[in-house]
Amino acid sequence: MKQRNHAFDFLCGLCILRMILLHTVSMCGFRNEFWFAKLMAWTFFFMSFFFFKAGYFNKGIVINYHSYITDRTRRLLVPYLVWGAIGTIIYFSFLYFVPTLHPILRKLEWSHIYKFSHFYGNPPCWFLFSFYFSYLVIGTVNKLHLHKVYNWLVPTFPFISYYLFTIKNPMWLSLNNVFMGLFFFQLGHWWRLLQSSQGKKSIQGIPITKLVLVVFSCVLIAEFVYFNKHFHGQYDMSLNKWVGHPWGAGINATCALVGISGLMLTIVKKRIPVINYIGEHSMVFFVVHYPIIFLYRFTCTAFDHNIRHHWYDCVILTMFILITCYLLTSYVERISWLSGRTKKS
Repeated sequence: MKQRNHAFDFLCGLCILRMILLHTVSMCGFRNEFWFAKLMAWTFFFMSFFFFKAGYFNKGIVINYHSYITDRTRRLLVPYLVWGAIGTIIYFSFLYFVPTLHPILRKLEWSHIYKFSHFYGNPPCWFLFSFYFSYLVIGTVNKLHLHKVYNWLVPTFPFISYYLFTIKNPMWLSLNNVFMGLFFFQLGHWWRLLQSSQGKKSIQGIPITKLVLVVFSCVLIAEFVYFNKHFHGQYDMSLNKWVGHPWGAGINATCALVGISGLMLTIVKKRIPVINYIGEHSMVFFVVHYPIIFLYRFTCTAFDHNIRHHWYDCVILTMFILITCYLLTSYVERISWLSGRTKKS
């Protein structure tokens, strides 16, 4: 059995924890707190890491195109639809049966689904659809042997993404963000190729690959810290939204993803409890956490308790999500159309 990459599992776990914290704090009305806004500003690239990681481990080979599409459909598109439906059922069940929530019904717009690929009750599912579409593009490029042309086109994708943002993101189903997804995907692939090209030479017993990796990663992290402070920009992948300096957002995200992943590859050699567990089972925590947020919020509303501006609700909700996801992991992962996990032949 192939050993897992503990460094990337650790980073995945951090990304999932950041996402859960963002959603719980926002639901409880504390998103604009100074310390929290700063934390989000310094970790805005975390969602992009999943595209970066996918590219890092992508082999670039598609032997059977039909099998490839079928596999990605089972792993991503099916869970997207299933968990979107589950979230929708939970959401509307509360809206219809809890009288105090009835006013929300008049504000709903169904364009929310076909324009943004969000689902009421589980909006983060947009990521699975964009991820799925990105894999379709990558698979088609590999199948048609368009690597050379594609490699020249990829550096233009951030500019296309920003242009789409300036004209109010006209593409439906959140596909405006696929260009940045493909850019980060290819960035991860190039980073892996660069590491592989260093060979196995050593200096005084220290592998050159490891030495170069550490030095280069530290330089990139230092650049990220400096430029994110003085030329700050943020990229929100869910809405393909560019905030602040667009050059800062693109360059800072690139430096952070490459630098932090490179440094972690040399530091994290052992499995770190809790965080690595979340990273290893990131799909379950991702698809389950938001329906739990609505269950908690609407249940409190049914008993005339508003969770807004109560820190104890934020803490309880976060712990409730983590514990529930942990308890459900083994059950969800047994069912392929819930987890996207399939048995490897």
